[in-house]
Amino acid sequence: MEEVKNVVANENFDWNAFENDLGVYDQDKTQITEAYDKTLSNVNVGEVVEGTVTAITKREVLVNIGYKSEGVISISEFRYNPDLKVGDKIEVYVESAEDKNGQLALSHKKARQLKSWDRVNEALEKDEIIKGYIKCRTKGGMIVDVFGIEAFLPGSQIDVKPIRDYDVYVDKTMEFKVVKINQEFRNVVVSHKALIEAELEAQKQVIMSKLEKGQILEGTVKNITSYGVFVDLGGVDGLIHITDLSWGRVNHPEEIVALDQKINVVILDFDEAKKRIALGLKQLTPHPWEALDQNLKVGDKVKGRVVVMADYGAFVEIAPGVEGLIHVSEMSWSQHLRSAQEFMKVGDEVEAVILTLDREERKMSLGIKQLTPDPWENIETKYPVGTKTTAKVRNFTNFGVFVEIEEGIDGLIHISDLSWTKKVKHPGEFTSVGADIEVVVLEIDKENRRLSLGHKQLEENPWNEFENQYSVDSVHEGTVTELTDKGAVVALGENIEGFCPARQLVKEDGTTPKVGDKLDFKVIEFSKATKRITLSHLRTYDEARKEAFAAEKAEKRAAADATKSTVKKINASVEKTTLGDIAGLAALKSAMEAAEAKSAKKAAAKKEDEE
Repeated sequence: MEEVKNVVANENFDWNAFENDLGVYDQDKTQITEAYDKTLSNVNVGEVVEGTVTAITKREVLVNIGYKSEGVISISEFRYNPDLKVGDKIEVYVESAEDKNGQLALSHKKARQLKSWDRVNEALEKDEIIKGYIKCRTKGGMIVDVFGIEAFLPGSQIDVKPIRDYDVYVDKTMEFKVVKINQEFRNVVVSHKALIEAELEAQKQVIMSKLEKGQILEGTVKNITSYGVFVDLGGVDGLIHITDLSWGRVNHPEEIVALDQKINVVILDFDEAKKRIALGLKQLTPHPWEALDQNLKVGDKVKGRVVVMADYGAFVEIAPGVEGLIHVSEMSWSQHLRSAQEFMKVGDEVEAVILTLDREERKMSLGIKQLTPDPWENIETKYPVGTKTTAKVRNFTNFGVFVEIEEGIDGLIHISDLSWTKKVKHPGEFTSVGADIEVVVLEIDKENRRLSLGHKQLEENPWNEFENQYSVDSVHEGTVTELTDKGAVVALGENIEGFCPARQLVKEDGTTPKVGDKLDFKVIEFSKATKRITLSHLRTYDEARKEAFAAEKAEKRAAADATKSTVKKINASVEKTTLGDIAGLAALKSAMEAAEAKSAKKAAAKKEDEE
């Protein structure tokens, strides 16, 4: 193995003298240092100078500005310029001649920023194309580094076609034009779209000059909106309105086309001045009504799919582009006001009968209730007068109750036919919506599809019996159930009521009864025709008092008459009076006075009781 020898550059070099500055150099060391410094550039902190890139690593860029050491700049300051290479001349800002590591501290970013505002304004004035680095996304667009300034790139200015994914542009360097500068707030707006619009404008002029109505072209779906589809015809856009996509109903254009799909379209109209082109897709196929079976006629059954729902009906597509309307009134034999959504929904497959067919107007009406028999067709045999059945309460009015006997057959119970005895002010007091109620058919009006029904007729008329039970002047115990200014409603039994006027309601002690009080009442009026019983509580005690007063009065009159007769007899025989007669007369007088005193005492006692 060959021996490795240590090589010494100069064995006679005096290292001790060098380290201790003992006159190694022929000249003074200070002079030598000064001479060396004169060969270097003068660097002033805060100055912008030009340097040369000497090396590029993954993290740093080395720059020579002619100083005794090279400056180091982070590679991140050059993101806007991915083409940077060794030998490129760049501007740098001197932050310090020596940092803590003794190295020259430079900044390319600050150098750019110091001159960036002047450069941006110059680019706008000269309509110059500049490069910028897209740093990140922001609301409505992107942030672009231009000469060290953060400029705004609106989403609409990235490209001539709508951008679906903004993120693909982040960390990219692109060419731009400065389109707007706010000097006060130092805001800069740039555009990439402006670079290609001039070229596209020329292409548009060529394409527009060759357009003709009815011309069929191939295009690419560029954008899809809720109202239509934008198609790129090779540099110029046209719009297919949603109504021109298909002869059938289209809820959203995405049902018909997809982004980037190549399709054939026909030119319906265009405005060269406004650069607007109206396109059609459905016009490339014949209208479905023209291909509709010629043998189809009113009364035929058809099948289809519900495509649109409304409260008033449903549109059913029986063939692509051929629809018929089923009005809600043709969905059921029932006459109740109902919404079409109660019968079907979008997407349902239904069978219907053609009711009207107008090929010229391209209109068709359908019905589904016609698939079942009309319930009124044999109403007289199914529900003849006198039929008793159960119905369901549908709704109320002030004058009665509307009920449904079965689907499509309704009837009315008049308020007067609800009860023989109860005074019903509103049907809601008697029954409720949705409840079942027993009825009897009273009358049939087939032409107008009406039934008159009754509920009280299910029972015998109790007023025939009441006529004997509650005859005039008969007295009955009753309960006050309701008080009004006009009087009181009195319950005489479980199913019968009477009315006592206010003036007939006063109690014997002068007070007015309260609801719930039980009193005796005298019947003063009974009307079977109007089903009304008029009562009086006053008469139950006032007539007896009057009778007692009349009897007393008659008794007094009789006593007075007797006294007058006696006096007359005495006067007639006064001339024959003897001592014995006088004595008898005195006795008679005493008896009369005693009788009068007794009668007065009795009257006073009775008056005291009355008070």
